[in-house]
Amino acid sequence: MQRSPHTRLCASLLLAGALTALGGCASTDTQPSGAPPAAWPDRLQTLLPTDVLLLGEQHDAADHQRLQREAVLWLAARGQLAAVVIEMAESGHSTRALPRNATDGQAQAALGWNDAAWPWKSYGPVVMAAVSAGIPVLGGNLPRSRMRATMAETAWDQHLPAPALAQQYQALRDGHCGLLPESQIAPMARIQLARDASMAQAAQEALRPGQAVLLVAGSGHVLRNVGIPTHWPTGLMSKVVVAQAMQATTAIKNRANTAADMLIETPHLPPHDACAGLRDQQRPVRAQP
Repeated sequence: MQRSPHTRLCASLLLAGALTALGGCASTDTQPSGAPPAAWPDRLQTLLPTDVLLLGEQHDAADHQRLQREAVLWLAARGQLAAVVIEMAESGHSTRALPRNATDGQAQAALGWNDAAWPWKSYGPVVMAAVSAGIPVLGGNLPRSRMRATMAETAWDQHLPAPALAQQYQALRDGHCGLLPESQIAPMARIQLARDASMAQAAQEALRPGQAVLLVAGSGHVLRNVGIPTHWPTGLMSKVVVAQAMQATTAIKNRANTAADMLIETPHLPPHDACAGLRDQQRPVRAQP
């Protein structure tokens, strides 16, 4: 999958957040490398009932979008799906007004889809599974028009406990390959927190008794100790699943914490240096003799 440098950077940032924060899981489901995750819908049953089910993905892992689509189909078939909230579209956009037989183009228009950032070939099947089932898909992300102002909103600095905020800062450094100026760390973390709050608000507005809202976002956004769940009101029940397309360490599998309820390993992606292109962009151009 070819991505713009900006999109690859976002993907590495979110993954870095997941790897930094995810010290362990209450439950771990794994599959051998190269084998598809078997009976995934059956494992959904162990996460219900819940008000919100958060699925954290690695953006360039096609198996993760397949898991999302299967979750949509399984929950919708049982009348247990209230809505699907996605990071991949901005808040204020939704498919609520679309009929079940809407086209891909109509869904993209309704969601204000940015195909350069989020390839429709990856996420379209997830969206259209919901549309075909009569389930609304809601944009949850912070609108880009609000990001610049958010960078100056220092109130976000008080949202997380100091250790969790430091963890977010380090994830930003790692996700930007050590190339982000230190002066930009706090402003960028404010955007991350505001994006989490925006997705949390979208999910809350879609709640329905006896059903679950499915929230799809990058792994760094869904973690219980630093992400979207830190914005829940008291009493809201949520479950967190993190999909990971790389080998989980023993520490991640066994060390107890509350970052996620389930870790699912999917077939590993080929190793690549996500920072190489960014480093090349930072190198000064030598004058030709």
